[in-house]
Amino acid sequence: MLPVIALVGRPNVGKSTLFNRLTRSRDALVADRPGLTRDRKYGIGRLGDRPYVVVDTGGISGGRDGVEALMDRQVRLAIEEADRILFLVDAREGLTGGDERIAAELRRAGKPVTLVVNKSESLDPDLAAAEFHALGLGDPVPVSAAHGRGVKPLVNRVLAELPPAEEPPLEEKGVQIAVVGRPNVGKSTLINRLLGEERLVAYDQPGTTRDSVQVPFEHQGRRYTLVDTAGVRRRARVSEAIEKFSVIKALQAMEQANVVLLVLDAHEGVTEQDASLAGHVLESGRALVVVVNKWDGLDRERRERVKGELERKLPFLSFAEVKFVSALHGTGVGHLMEAVDAAYRAAMADLKTSDLTRVLTEAVQEHQPPLVRGRRIKLRYAHQGGRNPPLIVIHGNQTEAVPAAYQRYLVNRFREAFGLWGTPVRIEFRTAENPYKGKRNRLTPRQRQKRRRLMKHVKRR
Repeated sequence: MLPVIALVGRPNVGKSTLFNRLTRSRDALVADRPGLTRDRKYGIGRLGDRPYVVVDTGGISGGRDGVEALMDRQVRLAIEEADRILFLVDAREGLTGGDERIAAELRRAGKPVTLVVNKSESLDPDLAAAEFHALGLGDPVPVSAAHGRGVKPLVNRVLAELPPAEEPPLEEKGVQIAVVGRPNVGKSTLINRLLGEERLVAYDQPGTTRDSVQVPFEHQGRRYTLVDTAGVRRRARVSEAIEKFSVIKALQAMEQANVVLLVLDAHEGVTEQDASLAGHVLESGRALVVVVNKWDGLDRERRERVKGELERKLPFLSFAEVKFVSALHGTGVGHLMEAVDAAYRAAMADLKTSDLTRVLTEAVQEHQPPLVRGRRIKLRYAHQGGRNPPLIVIHGNQTEAVPAAYQRYLVNRFREAFGLWGTPVRIEFRTAENPYKGKRNRLTPRQRQKRRRLMKHVKRR
């Protein structure tokens, strides 16, 4: 499983800034996660030598009642589920009594801790870290989360101290399918229906599944591994201690999967928790099939209402195929694996450079990029940079100024041209360097003298 790194510290020491730096997805994780400011915030770390789960927490204030007490409890739960703690302190404020209280609590928890001195830009690194040696948590590491200074070496050092995740070869596990969703939406029942036998405990009570369960099977001569995960619910509704690991397990299953089945409950419609989990799936970059379970028994009006909620609340999943099924009775389940195979093929598609460049050229001819400071953005050619999800690298000039709307336009053109349905498509822009940038004038002394005489003559006239 992916290692889990928790960010802990007083309020306003830069934990969320570091979280955004590590996940490289500020907009998705901050703007699209309503109600998580005081709860734990989860994401997949993209900065470093290998992926990991990073947990952002509210600041520990030491309050004994009200919202502050609830926030402190969330932090303690994050400490329990983490493999490594990054304890952030503020270099500008220096050592405080709050830092000392948190350090004492971390020592009692017995988890490996790295002391991170944030906001150390424009300060001497040794002086910034000096007074924090008094906390007794090892050598402090000065960084600047806002500017990224020292963050990547810190993460690589932490990851090097954690055991690597052991993955079986792809030919042994086949296509890995993670089944995720809120509690009691019918994930285990759906897996049993796909397998044709009662392999997992399915019970009409939220939280029956306590951990991720891997089930290998074959379908029409092809190997698959189904991963049933514990239901993901809002942290405020988690009462049993063992259930606090549900988000971690779901994120880990998503990161290891090739295809994700996002299971929704048709009777409850698309909830806020469904939208939040869908955002995690999109951020993971995995191929996706949306499964609306318990479809039987709904009248036409309620079915139309659910379809409307899918379009309104999950517009960012428009690339994914939606299947309406009844896991209990088997209705619609027979075609589910066809959607899985199609999504997997799209995610692993091999795209030729000539074909990508042709589609790019046609797209630019039909709809030119905008002007930037009076100059047109030029997109020259494209090639594939990765799979699962497909990554398309586009080369040109001023590509850093390509607006988000035009990026979406290009994604849609590539998706339609190559049939990349069922998987996110990512685009990376690269700007060609100016070959004359930084080079000195190569005129000879005689040529420069001649040019000066000419300029004087022009000025006199």
